[in-house]
Amino acid sequence: MIEQDFQTNMRAAKSFQGLSSETGDSDFWTGYQRGLRRHYHGKKFGTDSEHKKWMSLVKDETRREKGLGYRVGFKGKNIQIAMKNLLIGRKVEKRI
Repeated sequence: MIEQDFQTNMRAAKSFQGLSSETGDSDFWTGYQRGLRRHYHGKKFGTDSEHKKWMSLVKDETRREKGLGYRVGFKGKNIQIAMKNLLIGRKVEKRI
């Protein structure tokens, strides 16, 4: 990922997080930003144990959104794909 893409995705995620009081998506965008930083900076950002902790959050019902966001960001997905993943996650939760 080039720096320009990283910056664009981070700005968009911060904007969406700012709207999260209306949408309830704050945890997802927090995770996405952290994952995107880990993707872009690699092991220079965070420790391996922190990375494992964030990756495991999807198993914790109370922090699942953060974990999902982290995984999408860590994979280096752009903001459009992140939004799709957020919507897909909601559809899955409604079925459960």
